[in-house]
Amino acid sequence: MHSLKRRAANATRPVPIPPQFVRTLLEHIERFGVAPDGRLFRNQAGNYVDAAAYGTTWARSRKSALTRTERASGLAKRPYGLPHAGISFWLSSGVDPAERARRAGRSTGVLFRRYAKFLDGRSWRCRAC
Repeated sequence: MHSLKRRAANATRPVPIPPQFVRTLLEHIERFGVAPDGRLFRNQAGNYVDAAAYGTTWARSRKSALTRTERASGLAKRPYGLPHAGISFWLSSGVDPAERARRAGRSTGVLFRRYAKFLDGRSWRCRAC
C-alpha cells in the first residue's frame, strides 16, 4: 500500500460520503469482510486486485451505465478521473469553497489553482458583470 500524495506514510484523510453510500459500504463489508490489512477489495486469493482487472471491470461498467454518446465523449474514461470530475462539479455548482476543499482534502488555494479552468465561460451567470 502506498501513502497519500505528499503526506506522511501513516497519514489518513476523512472522506465524507452520503448516508446511502455508507449503508452500501457497510453491506459490502458485512458480506465480504475486509483483508487483514483493512483493504476492502481483493482478488479471490486475498491479494491486491491487479490494475488490469480494475480496467476491465471499469470498461464493462461504463458500457452498462453510459449511452454510446457518453462513452464516445470520454466521460468517466478512467476511475482516476472521478475525483477531478467531482471537484469540478462542486466548483460549477457553487458549493462553498471551504466545504469543497475539506471534502477534497486540499486547500482552497490549490482547488482554485488546479480547477479554476472549469469556471471559464461562466460570466453569463453574473447579472451584475
